[in-house]
Amino acid sequence: MAPRKDTIFQRFLAPAFELLIDGEQLKRLSQSIDWNQAVTKFGDSENFVYPEYYRSQNFHGIEGGYLTRDAAVTYDAITQYVLPPGETLVRQGLIDAIRCQPTTILDLGCGTGSTTIMLKKAFPRSWIVGLDLSPYMLAVAEHKAKQAGLDILWLQGKAEATRFATEQFDLVTASLLFHETPPTVTRAILKECFRLLKPGGEVAILDGNQKSLRQVPWLTEIFEEPYIKDYAGDSVDAGMGAAGFAAVLTEELWWLHQVTLGVKPLAARAGFTTREDAIASGDWMAAPGY
Repeated sequence: MAPRKDTIFQRFLAPAFELLIDGEQLKRLSQSIDWNQAVTKFGDSENFVYPEYYRSQNFHGIEGGYLTRDAAVTYDAITQYVLPPGETLVRQGLIDAIRCQPTTILDLGCGTGSTTIMLKKAFPRSWIVGLDLSPYMLAVAEHKAKQAGLDILWLQGKAEATRFATEQFDLVTASLLFHETPPTVTRAILKECFRLLKPGGEVAILDGNQKSLRQVPWLTEIFEEPYIKDYAGDSVDAGMGAAGFAAVLTEELWWLHQVTLGVKPLAARAGFTTREDAIASGDWMAAPGY
């Protein structure tokens, strides 16, 4: 699908990226992937229903959004220039903020797998899953992981309804996902994170700095993101608290980005909602903080 010509991105930024991006390299990447096989492998066309909020939007002003081959091929090439002071530094901020030592990890909305791969390198003994809606993005992610010699499971699925077992993961992450989901879906994703985590498990969310986006509104206009204004006016901290997470903390990264962390209370394993409930029951070890 072709990009719209009237967007800010197409009028002002796309010409600059054309000078910065190696078109031949992207062509080689595209030719190295069997796209028909990838769509068949990752896309359950008969049974999978794409959410309306995802299927109906033109992310970054591109018709078809992430459900196109071109979007997947160009994603990394563009993203390296739009995450100041550098994509790797920003994604490393999420890795550095993680406080647990996970053996099971789920990376939601993994896209082309950049954060997922960094998580695997940081926790090499972990079993890690990258989940995304786009089979095209997953095809690039798998290609990158194979090039790096990393064993990662890539699956198509909805972050708000993953179909994984309850309490299956030590760590659930999401990078640059929440600004691309409407508020109702964001809240559903956080509830799903809570369900998926083992008691004491951790969630880590990397995205735009909500405070900065509110202070400088034009930042929400550049890349034609359909839900970024809703994201800017929302609070990941509040969403985590509402989902049941404790020890919620947001750390600012390079002014433009933020990492928000939360822990599923140990009390959750016994069905308690507060530390006081756990202590009153006599189950001291189930209380948060023990």
